[in-house]
Amino acid sequence: MARLQLSGITKRYGEFKAADDVSLDIADGEFLVLLGPSGCGKTTTLRIVAGFIEPTSGSVRLGERDITALPPWKRNTGLVFQSYALFPHMTVAENVAFGLEMRKMPKAEMAPKITEALRLVRLDHLSDRLPRQLSGGQQQRVALARALVFRPDVLLLDEPLSNLDAKLRQDVRVEIRELQRKLGLTTVMVTHDQEEALTMADRLVVMSEGRIRQIGSQQDLYERPSEKFVADFVGRSTFIDGRMDGPGRFISAGGLVVACEGSGTGDASLALRPERLALTSAAAPAMDNSFPGAVEFISYLGSQVDLHVRLSPKERVIVQIQNRPEQPLPVIGEQVHVGWSKSTGRVFQS
Repeated sequence: MARLQLSGITKRYGEFKAADDVSLDIADGEFLVLLGPSGCGKTTTLRIVAGFIEPTSGSVRLGERDITALPPWKRNTGLVFQSYALFPHMTVAENVAFGLEMRKMPKAEMAPKITEALRLVRLDHLSDRLPRQLSGGQQQRVALARALVFRPDVLLLDEPLSNLDAKLRQDVRVEIRELQRKLGLTTVMVTHDQEEALTMADRLVVMSEGRIRQIGSQQDLYERPSEKFVADFVGRSTFIDGRMDGPGRFISAGGLVVACEGSGTGDASLALRPERLALTSAAAPAMDNSFPGAVEFISYLGSQVDLHVRLSPKERVIVQIQNRPEQPLPVIGEQVHVGWSKSTGRVFQS
């Protein structure tokens, strides 16, 4: 285990920058998640750390070593690929042994390490099976064991759960997180799945167009996004376009006058989190903002229900409510009132 430092990492392909001045300081034992849409630079950054892509400029340090120019097998980093990349003709044990063979470890020393790695992922009883005889979740564990068998300084995970179904993904991400904590492994994971990132990370790094947009804890990024892109990508937000008309006063494109905590004047967007909005009483609105609207669409999600409520010809918001047996759900076309406090909205000025 070791501290991982990236300084000014840039990767150019002609005029295109796949990674643009990426600098990160990842503590020993930290679980860092690179989060962003496809093409944002997160996988390029991970593969530069792994040694599969050479940066155009910048450096990578692992502990006290500068590993920028080292080949992958000399970096002591373990990588779990998105596709798992298991050899179909090799058994589970042989797949796990591959990294040790690349490092020319004597065979007598391999067996206990292979057994221990498979025990960590609870597959020691399947060591003689071929990958095609395993479930998706088991194949993922083999790939993880192969990355752990030589006790890497840093574990790198390239969207390791994307090939699993939704239920299994929930289970396996908990297992990976618990194993990472148990081993104290410095870990960097790439994902575009925000729920996965929010569940697993110590810190999140949101990327877009090759650059870091914001770094922080889950709460930092969710409660205090630094820009509209982050507010849109981390969690869900409804954006209302309009303008600031002085301190605490936002006027939407559809004419809604909204109390908020923004200041200044000029074009702006107001971000609202669905769970922070509520259905209020028309007779006694208890919040800073209360507007009448009509329910246009309902998403039934089991424990919760999303109501898409039209507030004006140009504005529609999503209100998330809990599904409670004692509380009848609105129906499409029903007239309701939607309210929120002024601290709920976050203003992003153009």
